Amino acid sequence: MNLREINFDELSPFELKDILISLAHSKSEKIMLNAGRGNPNFLSLIPRYGFLQLGKFALSEAERHFGYMDDLIGGHSDREGIEARFEIFIRNNYDVKGTKFLNAAVSYVKDYLGFSGGEFLHEMVQGYLGCEYPSPVRMLKLSEKIVARYILREMGAGHSLLGKTDLFAVEGGTAAMTYIFNSLKTNHILKEGDKIALAVPIFSPYLEIPHLDTYQLVEVEVVADPNYGYQIPEGELDKLLDNEIKAFFLVNPGNPTSVKLNNRVLKRIKEIVKTKRRDLIIITDDVYGTFADNFKSVYAVCPHNTILVYSFSKYFGATGWRLGVIALHEDNIIDRKIHSLPKEIQRELEERYAPVSLNPKKLKFIDRMVADSRNVALRHTAGLSTPQQVQMTLFALYALMDEENKYKKAVKRILRRRYKALYRGLGMEQPIDPNNVYYYTVIDAEAIGEKRYGREFADWFLKNLPSSEFIVRLAEEANVILLPGKGFEVLHPSARVSLANLREVDYYKIGQTIRKLLESYYREFIKSKKGK
Repeated sequence: MNLREINFDELSPFELKDILISLAHSKSEKIMLNAGRGNPNFLSLIPRYGFLQLGKFALSEAERHFGYMDDLIGGHSDREGIEARFEIFIRNNYDVKGTKFLNAAVSYVKDYLGFSGGEFLHEMVQGYLGCEYPSPVRMLKLSEKIVARYILREMGAGHSLLGKTDLFAVEGGTAAMTYIFNSLKTNHILKEGDKIALAVPIFSPYLEIPHLDTYQLVEVEVVADPNYGYQIPEGELDKLLDNEIKAFFLVNPGNPTSVKLNNRVLKRIKEIVKTKRRDLIIITDDVYGTFADNFKSVYAVCPHNTILVYSFSKYFGATGWRLGVIALHEDNIIDRKIHSLPKEIQRELEERYAPVSLNPKKLKFIDRMVADSRNVALRHTAGLSTPQQVQMTLFALYALMDEENKYKKAVKRILRRRYKALYRGLGMEQPIDPNNVYYYTVIDAEAIGEKRYGREFADWFLKNLPSSEFIVRLAEEANVILLPGKGFEVLHPSARVSLANLREVDYYKIGQTIRKLLESYYREFIKSKKGK
């Protein structure tokens, strides 16, 4: 592989990551430290044990039928008497891991949320068995209410939006974005050539979506300022005042920055929407919000204009489960935009959705997404699989019941310890920022170089080295894999370090490796000065 012939600037960070991994494997037998992956190496245990015990109970329910078939065939669970049978199951398995949680979850649903314990158990058992199509197709009835309560609490919306927020259970955050953009185009809300604002730096695939042939949107970057902790300056937010911008797309807290929007930014966005841009659509991916202190989503301050995406993947260590939701207020700007479309377009859309609705004109946008996710004609088999919805619901209940936030404190402690270890390896101490969730951190090579060796060295570093050389040498010489900040629209030479997927001691080693590489660059700098 001739690295000098590769134009790294044309590669996405994830394509470059694969090249760096191949390079690291080919050059050394040392253990590779891949801090380019966002997949966490921690996961929540209790709701998974609860899922296992629910499965045992569900199978005992299925075994009550077809007894003459020698245990070859089971049947569906019966709603009648299910609570009494569950109590017997709990008594017989009380000391088995997961049983106490499952019992407490049913009690919580009955005594605190006020739902029928029998209805909840029946929904969970049938869902676990996976013996029926998802019904309703958008999300199981009680699961939607429980997950909505969890989402609204974690997104800082409290109880004000309960009963007013619709959810669509989807196969993770990436599926959510696919469905959202597809249906926005299908319903003539976003058209080719429309402007869409992106809060940058941002997860690199989101930079690529607007350019796809499918959409051909025009990007307007709303740039966060690293000098102010990656908050968005008012002048950048004022770009949203442009009426040609149809939608504003952001990740909050950010990827790769891990910084949540502060109250000043949220207040300004709310003010812009309320006074000047009542028509603005906001799409926010808040997957990292559950790691933050006192997090508040844009959905909490602009609920009528915002499509909220949340994934259970990172917080619960469940990337393989593919669990996510799209949340939308029952009274939202997108439905109003659809109803104000020209008559001929409305007739076209009514014809499209006629197979799934007796009154397609009144079909809500969130239900149009469900239909579009299966090309409308196959809408009756849409929806996230019911076993996945069951695990999602148990995750949500686990968090709701954890009033002392023991799990949240534990995962936050893990991430912050890794962050501190990284910078100890760099020989630097970094203060803790209350707006940072520390799932990732951006290593600013220019800033670190200046801090250690002065401005003259930093200027030489910027002038003489290709932006990709730093991370290529880390892979080639030290088997350390990082992602380039440039691929996320970070403006300075930098690398994204995932703090989620390695041991604490590994981050200390990565910090040491970066420090040694900068020392070698400094020796080159001194040599170049002597040669003048």
